[in-house]
Amino acid sequence: MTGAAAGARRAPPPEVLRQVRRLELRTRGLVSASFAGEYRSVFKGQGMEFAEVREYQPGDEVRTIDWNVTARMGRPFVRLYVEERELTVMIAVDASGSSRFGTRGRFKSELAAEFAAVIALCASRNNDRVGGLLFTDRVEHVVPPAKGRRHALRLVRDLLVVEPARTGTSLAAGLDYTLRLLPQRAVVFVVSDFLSTAGSTRAALDDEKALDRLARRHDVIAVTVDDPAERALPDVGVARLVDPESGAVAEVDTSDPRVRQAFADRVCAEHGERASRFARWGIDEIAVRTDRGYVEPLMKFFRRRDARRGRAR
Repeated sequence: MTGAAAGARRAPPPEVLRQVRRLELRTRGLVSASFAGEYRSVFKGQGMEFAEVREYQPGDEVRTIDWNVTARMGRPFVRLYVEERELTVMIAVDASGSSRFGTRGRFKSELAAEFAAVIALCASRNNDRVGGLLFTDRVEHVVPPAKGRRHALRLVRDLLVVEPARTGTSLAAGLDYTLRLLPQRAVVFVVSDFLSTAGSTRAALDDEKALDRLARRHDVIAVTVDDPAERALPDVGVARLVDPESGAVAEVDTSDPRVRQAFADRVCAEHGERASRFARWGIDEIAVRTDRGYVEPLMKFFRRRDARRGRAR
């Protein structure tokens, strides 16, 4: 842990060590059987160092556009990179209060930890440097990028052991720290429910700007984690809803179909706006849910990336 406020960290009790072991065993089979080869194919040659800019050509990826040079010259320019020997992968995980929610047998935070474990083990198997970061409305814990299976398992252990000191959310706090931590281009997985980006509050706008800043320098993949209850209110009569981050309480009559429809419409609009922003910034999205897991969405992401690389060649 360096350069950030430390969350509460305790010596791993036996049950946590067993949980780490179970998680390793559960994900190791996936890494060996499915994901490792896909990961290697998609991210081969992605450890890059900036070389120069040149004018945009058909087939260039939007994510390589240098917006500063483009604005100055009045026509699109892209940044060119040369391949380095190794790739750096950073996994930034939202550990705010809303992550400790779930109605289908596990919390969003548990799904996020398992997803992060798969990526970390894929990276270590490919001899890439991998690091992790936990954030709430501040940076809670950092594992600087390094190589090796033992290091990857330490990262997984810390995701399970570190208890965040706060419950609020600030993507900007976590992502701006990540930007400072990574001097050269890297692959950054941002694992969050992205609830803090909804609306037009000052904090939401700050989070959007932080995502944009990060995507200008790095290959950013947004892993959106949610639960079915966050998409559609169940019909359970008058319900007392508590915001897990602010503690605010509201009573809602979920038996009213107009209330349920208004909620669903709002969520749908927010997801659509978020997807549009990701596309505009060149950020890929992997959508995972507590009732469906991550295997199929991650495989679809790998195949989508691989197809895009094939078209670019």
